[in-house]
Amino acid sequence: MKRLAILGASGHGKVVADTAECCGWQVIEFFDDAWPQRSSIGVWPVVGTTSDLLSRVGEFDGVLVAIGNNSVRRRKLDELKASGAQLPVLMHPSSIISRYAKIGPGTVVFASAVVNAYAIVGEGAILNTGCSIDHDCVLGACVHVSPGARLAGAVTVGDGSWIGIGACVRQVLSIGSNVMVGAGAAVVCDISDNMTVAGVPARAIAGS
Repeated sequence: MKRLAILGASGHGKVVADTAECCGWQVIEFFDDAWPQRSSIGVWPVVGTTSDLLSRVGEFDGVLVAIGNNSVRRRKLDELKASGAQLPVLMHPSSIISRYAKIGPGTVVFASAVVNAYAIVGEGAILNTGCSIDHDCVLGACVHVSPGARLAGAVTVGDGSWIGIGACVRQVLSIGSNVMVGAGAAVVCDISDNMTVAGVPARAIAGS
């Protein structure tokens, strides 16, 4: 039987586990640093902490990090890779992924998401429910594209950036690393690293 370990017993983790079951994973166990106080999440057991998982990675056919915070997810992924964990790609059966797209290890593609031809998605990304990534987009490691967000063709998104729920990004734009794009924003110009933008059109928020 295919065994999957998920690090991070959260609401997001529930959706990862549900997607994993839809993809044919038969045994799913969670690890979370709140264990043993947290011993279950939904129908799935929580069986240990990060340290426990790092010592047991060889027992699992795959390991995923279900932590929404991009920087924390990146750190945990690096720890798992160093321990020899296998990082699968989860693609919900209702998602539409071009045969010409490339999806990095440890990435989860949720229900009804679309990734079009020659898009490239880095490791550890979250392509959330109903988002769309159009042709020739390039997404770095540990990017999160939130539910219903839309990236038009040839958009570049740097490592660790977060595209908020329902946001739209115009074609052929560059979004830097560690950027936060607010919910419902319309991005019509390039965004530098470490910026937070919001609104229609999207503008920098003071102090970012």
